[in-house]
Amino acid sequence: MITLRKSGERGFADHGWLKSFHSFSFAGYYDPAHMGFGNLRVINEDRIAAGRGFGTHGHQNMEIISYVLSGELAHQDSMGNVKGIPPGDVQRMSAGTGVQHSEFNHAEGQTTHFLQIWIAPNVTGITPGYEQKTFGDAEKRGRLRLVASPDGAQGSVLLHADASIYAGLLDGPEAATLALDTGRKTYVHLVRGELNVNGRALSAGDAAMLTAESQLTLSQGRSAEVLVFDLAS
Repeated sequence: MITLRKSGERGFADHGWLKSFHSFSFAGYYDPAHMGFGNLRVINEDRIAAGRGFGTHGHQNMEIISYVLSGELAHQDSMGNVKGIPPGDVQRMSAGTGVQHSEFNHAEGQTTHFLQIWIAPNVTGITPGYEQKTFGDAEKRGRLRLVASPDGAQGSVLLHADASIYAGLLDGPEAATLALDTGRKTYVHLVRGELNVNGRALSAGDAAMLTAESQLTLSQGRSAEVLVFDLAS
């Protein structure tokens, strides 16, 4: 079964310095039909104005992933990490027993566009942790590259969650397939461009939710960038 969620159906918040689309209920956006999917809790598509950002705030017992699309995200946390996150990097922060962090756009005249992703962990009360790795375009071109997993396979970042994330770039005749476990859930988020997901057409910001499907087929991409989540049911 495949269910589509169009980009315009998402929640939206305009704070002036921050424009954010919410795939699932978050902050002031509440939709009981979209509280999450499997153990995926949040996908926020954020655009931060130059010189602005999220001041220091806290999280507990959540796996938080940042995926930057353009600009750069400046990260600082209570673990001592002071990092810049450019496009192509995947950042994972395990909040565990509690972490404080801030995120800013320090680039003059440039908007930082990124996805903030939260996944419920399969273990709580752990020591907070941080990891950041680069996955170049060549690694994602015409295929699905594993970028996050429960065991750090293939050089992916390590998630303390029963979930894996793949990233792909597809254009023209390029296609990618992924065998699916029919007992799990798969969430496909089209970051940009256009793409067919098991024969269904998606545009930027659209998502496809798959249950009881044995295979994922991505094709007919038009400058498409996509994230695929393999999730616990």
